[in-house]
Amino acid sequence: MAAMAAGDEHAASEVLRGLARHLNCLNEDNKSTRKRALELIKRETVDRGLSSGVLQEVFSALLKPLLKCLSDPMERCRETAIAIITDFIRCVPKPEESLPYLMPCLAQRLGEKDILEPAEELRLSAVEMLTLTLEVCGKRLAPYVNDMTNILQRTIVDPFPDVKRESCKCTVNFAKCVPEHFHMQAESLVQPLMQTVAHQHSRVRVSVIEATGAVIQHGTGKNVDDVLSHLAQRLFDDSPQVRKAVTAVVGDWLLHLTDRYSYFHKLIPLLLSSLSDEIPEIRLLAADLWKQVGSQWEKENEEDIKDKMDFLLTPPPFYPPGVERPGLGCRELVVRNLGRLVPAIAHDVTDWLVPTRVRTSQLLSVLLLHSEDHSIQHLQPLLATLYRACTDTERDVVSHCLAAAKLLGTFVPPAVFLKLLLDHVMAPSSSSHPWAPLMVLAAVLGGCSRPLLKPHLEQIANTLTQPDVCQEYQQVMYLEQLLACIDVLLCQCESDCGSVSLQLLQVLVTVQSLSTEPHLSEKALESAQFLCKVQGLESVMELYRQHMGQLLDWLSASVNTWCSYSPQRLQLHIIVIQSGPVIGEFVSQLMPLLCCCLQPDKDTEMRMSIFTMFAKLLLDATNTVDSQGHFCNESEKFLCNVLLPNLVWRAGRTAAAVRTSALSCLLALLHGGAITPGQLLCLEEKLSPLVLSALEEDSQMGRLLACRSLSTTLKLIGTSLHPEALNKIYPELLKRLDDSSGEVRGVALQALGLWLSSLTKDYNPELCAPHLQFLFQQIHLHLDDPDSSVQDRVLDVLKKGSSVHPALLKREVEAVRDKQRSPLYCDQLLQHISSLPTETAAECPE
Repeated sequence: MAAMAAGDEHAASEVLRGLARHLNCLNEDNKSTRKRALELIKRETVDRGLSSGVLQEVFSALLKPLLKCLSDPMERCRETAIAIITDFIRCVPKPEESLPYLMPCLAQRLGEKDILEPAEELRLSAVEMLTLTLEVCGKRLAPYVNDMTNILQRTIVDPFPDVKRESCKCTVNFAKCVPEHFHMQAESLVQPLMQTVAHQHSRVRVSVIEATGAVIQHGTGKNVDDVLSHLAQRLFDDSPQVRKAVTAVVGDWLLHLTDRYSYFHKLIPLLLSSLSDEIPEIRLLAADLWKQVGSQWEKENEEDIKDKMDFLLTPPPFYPPGVERPGLGCRELVVRNLGRLVPAIAHDVTDWLVPTRVRTSQLLSVLLLHSEDHSIQHLQPLLATLYRACTDTERDVVSHCLAAAKLLGTFVPPAVFLKLLLDHVMAPSSSSHPWAPLMVLAAVLGGCSRPLLKPHLEQIANTLTQPDVCQEYQQVMYLEQLLACIDVLLCQCESDCGSVSLQLLQVLVTVQSLSTEPHLSEKALESAQFLCKVQGLESVMELYRQHMGQLLDWLSASVNTWCSYSPQRLQLHIIVIQSGPVIGEFVSQLMPLLCCCLQPDKDTEMRMSIFTMFAKLLLDATNTVDSQGHFCNESEKFLCNVLLPNLVWRAGRTAAAVRTSALSCLLALLHGGAITPGQLLCLEEKLSPLVLSALEEDSQMGRLLACRSLSTTLKLIGTSLHPEALNKIYPELLKRLDDSSGEVRGVALQALGLWLSSLTKDYNPELCAPHLQFLFQQIHLHLDDPDSSVQDRVLDVLKKGSSVHPALLKREVEAVRDKQRSPLYCDQLLQHISSLPTETAAECPE
């Protein structure tokens, strides 16, 4: 060994003797000379392949001149000097001998407030040399912790991205090499790292996160709070590699951080958030780390959880299918920190950034899956959080929170969550989003099992049918959530819903009555069909038959308070229209209800609406109210007690509109055949004056309906009317021949034709000749009407009159013809009278 050392010294002396001139040239003013000298030194030393012992001797002699060259004005000289020193450090057996000179020099060049090295590539080479020095010297760098820290503080925030990355790598190695000394200086590196953690290059961000992990891991543990918010933001990074780095670092802290128990409540959310990452690799990494954390915690706390390890290994009943249950340690970690996590979730779920809200809503589901029935202790704040989240404009936030609500339904007993939820449904805390509790209720019920839900069905259904719940709001979203609650009950409980079928039908009727959107009404009808299906009923009509009596009683209970704004009016409309023929089986219950709400002292708009609705039923009476033939027992009362009082004239446009709607109902009653001629004849004395009065209505529709009602009445009972009654009708009809509406005039002519057809043998033409003469004269006037179609109809009416008193008509026609009025029509009439049978013409001699 001594001989080898002597040989190395001799060889080194020879090398140094050959380098003497080159070393002298390093002090020359000519930069090319200095550059050439450095290149020759490199060629004669590190490039020559000398033994490590020789290189050690040579390095010791060359170190100071080479370090001096690091300040050379020429960039090429500095570059060559750094390369030579780096090669020496890599090759010599005792690189630590250079540290007393190397470290202060590097600290001066890189660690000052103003970095002296202007070339970014040379700064990179210098930091790479520092990293190499760290690798080969290891713990021998302990005395130079301050110098290393000063350098890294500056180079971590260096403008050159590659310098940042190399500095972070050096930081990690430094922390691992001298942990017992590093912790005293670790805090000073936190600020530069956090300044760089949001750098635009993703590879820089990854390096910073890894360096932060090492700094905190080997530091005093006091700076965790300083970095957590920055790392949390990196969980939203667009780069998967950055998110993966955060996941790995946080997982490592949860496993190895000395004071990790103090930070569980802050670190757990970060790792669990990665379980929902969109990249499978990150999800798997997070899941693996989380299992390790749980297992380690189990071992460290085995005595505390021994009972649970023995008895709580079986999953709770109705555990979500297809979901792997977290280990006991993982569950316990979440449960013990849930009290601190829930307020943080409640805060972040309303964050102004969408990604934060989405991640928070995903995290909520993960936490509830771990906490299982322990979430009962935090149910109130959890529900408040879910209500706020459900109003989010971002669909993903809403869907994740509904998934969380479903887990509440799985793990929390119905008696517990219903006590709070139903109160919130009855009295929503938000006036702008009253549907939020309903949305959460639907989701929670969706997670609850049928056996557990069955005993509470009536309580839920009764709440949904409360007027404050199902009749208070008309927002589309609110009604949709009402339907969602109904649907989830039907899906979860199926045939068990038979016990609350009435309440569910009441809600469905209400939704349809309040909805202005066709799709909502269609969905409510689908739900009604589903309700039929779970009960084994063939159709919705069967469902109505099952509950019609109760539904009508339900409406009757409040009929005295109805007005135009009452939902009950619309509920009645839905029930009678959708039930079809079934309503005919319950006429005896329906009619008192209608009579009550159609009295003249009731709200006018409500009466108009109900008259219109009932008119539709009466037009198809055999398939609706008279499907069983029972309506005839009520029709006379309806006409006498409801229609007639509403036809009495009252001042005002609103009153006129009510009379018009009552006339439409009367016409429907007469047309639909729901009243017999005998019943109508009994009421003719009361009815005719009111209808004749209606012929003078300001409303064209009112006059038209009155004319049509008279026409229909004449068809039904015209031949049975007393002549005096008939003689009261035609003068009013004649007035309508001068109506401003052509349609009214047409119907009036038709009614006059029917009037003439109604004249039987009981009508004495001689005694009533003045009436007939006046009638013929007035009708003749309209043969001059400019409308040829009116002339034709007038002619038809006069032809019918020819069979009543042909002689009288003939005289009137001839008188008209002599005045040169309507000669063509007069000739046709005279020809028609002449063609009548002799006995007809002889009945009334001139």
